[in-house]
Amino acid sequence: MKKGQVYKIHSDFYYVNFEKEIYECKIREILKKQKEKVLVGDFVEFEIVNSETKTGVIYKIIDRTNFLTRPSVANVEQVVIVSAIKEPDLDFEQLNRYICFAKYHNIPAKLCFNKNDLSEDDSIIEKVFKIYEPLGFEIVFTSALDEIGIDDFVEIVGEKTTVFCGASGVGKSTLINKLCPDANLRTGKVSDKTERGTHTTRHCEILESTFDGSIVKIIDTPGFSSLKFDFIMPNEVDLLFDDIAIYKSSCKYADCLHLNENNCAVLANIAEIESSRYESYVNFVNEAKEYKEKVKFNGRKVESFNKENQNKSFAKISSRKRQASRNTQKQNLYKDFDE
Repeated sequence: MKKGQVYKIHSDFYYVNFEKEIYECKIREILKKQKEKVLVGDFVEFEIVNSETKTGVIYKIIDRTNFLTRPSVANVEQVVIVSAIKEPDLDFEQLNRYICFAKYHNIPAKLCFNKNDLSEDDSIIEKVFKIYEPLGFEIVFTSALDEIGIDDFVEIVGEKTTVFCGASGVGKSTLINKLCPDANLRTGKVSDKTERGTHTTRHCEILESTFDGSIVKIIDTPGFSSLKFDFIMPNEVDLLFDDIAIYKSSCKYADCLHLNENNCAVLANIAEIESSRYESYVNFVNEAKEYKEKVKFNGRKVESFNKENQNKSFAKISSRKRQASRNTQKQNLYKDFDE
């Protein structure tokens, strides 16, 4: 059995990198029955079916160090959040969403602000440093077209497996083309009508290249902006904001949401928290409240699709099939009685 890494997924085919060769693989039926979802970045055990056509079959997913659900990638070492200074205009709430999402999955994040050449207003740049530098983020400003700040950009990417995320049209593909010229990714313009970017990247893919002697390993992802915090409880949101969480322990109530409660330490220190950060926090709490209402009566339990026996995992038979089997047993029993 060989060990490789999934570099790309397209339709039902999984492209596995093994010793710098890409093998087009399918997955075993048992993995489908167990609802085991293979992600880009997964290390897998697979068997080569035909070495000439470079085809194979994936048998097992090796335990992940981490993963992101949006975009769906695994085993990443850092997230680089790419935003545009102009075209489209910098959206601080969207930026906070990406930051909090990375923190929720416990993956370090770095910030890149592209299209710096389009901005003539230094106040935006000053605001970025004022908000995010005290929070400990590494920040770079770039212009991919004018090749400004590319060296700084290469430095924050380093030799770590890096996933890029950000809205469509902020210039992720253009930046990646600077690091991985062989990738030749498609780039698009921002729509004049919607002032939003168009989707040029259609799927997640690991791109590997050598830049100034360094091995660059980047996961390019489609742009998205519909990320919502509808998967956690409202009292968990403050842990995603370091500038709010520092006051949490001083609140009178352990489940304080820092909205309008009495003796709330966050509200008492609201002047120390940047307004756009607190506004984002309030919006995320409201989204989490919707999730809380949704699961209040439905519960959060999800039925497992596999079972463990003697340290081995087996696919469980669905309840519908189990019932059908019991009915068959009853029918056979009645048949024996009749005879």
